[in-house]
Amino acid sequence: YFLIYKKLMKINKNIKFSSDFIIGYPGENDQDFKDTLELINKIDFIHSYSFVYSSRPGTLAFNLKNLDKKITEKRLKIIQDKLFKNQIKRNKSLEGKTVNVLVENQMKDKVKLFGRTELMTPVIFSGNIKSIGKIVKVKISSSNQNSLFGRAKLDLNKMVA
Repeated sequence: YFLIYKKLMKINKNIKFSSDFIIGYPGENDQDFKDTLELINKIDFIHSYSFVYSSRPGTLAFNLKNLDKKITEKRLKIIQDKLFKNQIKRNKSLEGKTVNVLVENQMKDKVKLFGRTELMTPVIFSGNIKSIGKIVKVKISSSNQNSLFGRAKLDLNKMVA
């Protein structure tokens, strides 16, 4: 995985990665877990999902022996803490900056709009409902682990904010 990552980074330094992590797959040992954590430390994943393995009927792994629940929950917490810190740091780095956002819809409150950056990061912002379906520039004022918050910059040429 890391070798593929390095090759792709040589081709395009702007490429970003997301990944899913299954923690506690039957047979996972301490070194496997350390290797996963090392990979997370090497690659700055833009988005990630992580969860404890659960057996599913009809799969090859269904009859394999599950790892101890306490171990898998402890490992999941370690992985998620690291991934979440990375996401918060990345989102904080965008505060004060202007990003392009594809506007998807109006929020339920009928006041804010919802869209996504080029890297699929959710953005909740003030803007004009006429911008739904368009790409607008949004100045980011704050963030949390999962989302960015801001205000659309007024486009004087199109008069759409």
